[in-house]
Amino acid sequence: MRTTRTLAIALTGLLATAGLTACDGQSGGAPATTVLNIGMPNGPQTQNHNPFLGSSAGASLGYRYVIYEPLVMTNQAKPADPGKPWLASKWTWTDNYTKVAFTVRDGVRWSDGQPMTADDVAYTFQLLKGNAGLNQNSIPFGGITMSGGVVTLTFPRSQFVNQRKIMSQFVVPKHQWSTFKDPTTDTVTNPVGTGPYTLKSFTTQTVTLGVRKDYWQAPPKVQELRYTSYNDNNAQTTALATGAAEWSFVFIPNYKAVFTDKDPTHYKIWFPPTLGVHGLWINTTKKPFDNPALRRAMNDVISRDDIFNQGEAGYFYPKVTSVAGIPTPAGASFIAPQYQGQEHKVDVDAAKKELTAAGFTLAGNVLKDPGGKPVTLTLTDPAGWSDYQTDLEIIKDNLAQIGIAAKVEKANQDAWFKVVDTGNFDATLHWTNGGATPYDMYENIMDGAIYKPVGTGNVSGNYGRFRDAGATAALDKYANAADDASRAAALAVLQKTMVEQQPVIVTSAANTGGEYSTKHWVGWPDAGNPYGSAQPTQPEALMVILNLKPAS
Repeated sequence: MRTTRTLAIALTGLLATAGLTACDGQSGGAPATTVLNIGMPNGPQTQNHNPFLGSSAGASLGYRYVIYEPLVMTNQAKPADPGKPWLASKWTWTDNYTKVAFTVRDGVRWSDGQPMTADDVAYTFQLLKGNAGLNQNSIPFGGITMSGGVVTLTFPRSQFVNQRKIMSQFVVPKHQWSTFKDPTTDTVTNPVGTGPYTLKSFTTQTVTLGVRKDYWQAPPKVQELRYTSYNDNNAQTTALATGAAEWSFVFIPNYKAVFTDKDPTHYKIWFPPTLGVHGLWINTTKKPFDNPALRRAMNDVISRDDIFNQGEAGYFYPKVTSVAGIPTPAGASFIAPQYQGQEHKVDVDAAKKELTAAGFTLAGNVLKDPGGKPVTLTLTDPAGWSDYQTDLEIIKDNLAQIGIAAKVEKANQDAWFKVVDTGNFDATLHWTNGGATPYDMYENIMDGAIYKPVGTGNVSGNYGRFRDAGATAALDKYANAADDASRAAALAVLQKTMVEQQPVIVTSAANTGGEYSTKHWVGWPDAGNPYGSAQPTQPEALMVILNLKPAS
């Protein structure tokens, strides 16, 4: 699992932690129409504005993306859409995605007044190539050359599956970053970017940014951004309900009563699915769960509706209904013809027939494996992740319908990360990587190339230790295919593997949503205009802010 995605989704899990008290440090009252108040429930922040580090305050609160800008702006809510030219005015992929040329936009200046040039773009990619700690997407850079205003990158193999990650890379100024002794660890206290905002003040709770007067695009209507880091979910939710925060990404178990019903005209949520998923990862090395028939039967009885409506409060992680495990509508165009229109339905009778045919027996309310042993299972996730804990209780009850005696373990968070990493678990709810195609999620679930035996840590995915040579070959074929037809054929093999072997029982889609208020600002993305992510910590946050206008 790539670090950026790991941290982002791990944070999502952390957001499910219920708080004890509300933060009272944010003043109430209506904000000025020039100010946008943004909040996240991430506790005290440390002053580091390094945009590469997922642990920095800029990443935690999201303001790194209004200081540092990408070459190309992509849209997670509509991953099939082409990117929008940003710091690159044009880009061209050739040689089966082993070469890309970026034409760097003229007339852009850094916030310290110096011009942004192709040299800065080339330097940024050299930083990634030379520092594994910064190259969090593990891009295999080859040559990095510059000619006039064009920067050309080459790669040893096709980067079709990584093209969005490369295109959306933000750019840093060479004249500043070349002075750092170690760019992977040095603290950045004076961020210099091409974005429309600069840092005005920093405290452990509130970070304030002001608009630039010399921004290269039309200046934003929002003159000041105030990012507040609340101590917990309850404090963040209270801030949203009172209007102290106007934009956030936080799990609200009873969102209607505590948020949207407080001001139905202005308080909104929008949580579109992305092409990453959440599901029950099963340790496929443990008997009898190494038997795909048992995993298929488990899939038959797990209620996605209950998980969505109860565990995920009817909005947070959208349910996945496709039997191929691909979220829709984001991934509808990728579903193979044989699985189009096929949706998961709870079918206890079908599960029992599947088990009987595979040699399992149901003695009263106890399922016994072909060797006569009762089938038991421990479901584990961190105690504080309230949505996951509710989901596990639902799954426990679902599995009881076919005689599986499951128990829910409320794990210590650090201990849980360790057992998942080393494969010392029975089953756990976890997330996958996401991307512009289903490749990232499938690769994360079943790539034999990243398999490590139980007991071996530092894995980058395949937590269930799943091995299937056909799936691994299909992933390689998809990543290196020379045409769309070959990619579609490889993807069909991966979908067949998911349906028949259920290495992960997919329940929910990752989201790129958020809560916001239209009382003072309008122009937010929504289902009718899904021009970008509604999450304030995602790259499209810049595009959202540039699109906002005063409500009156």
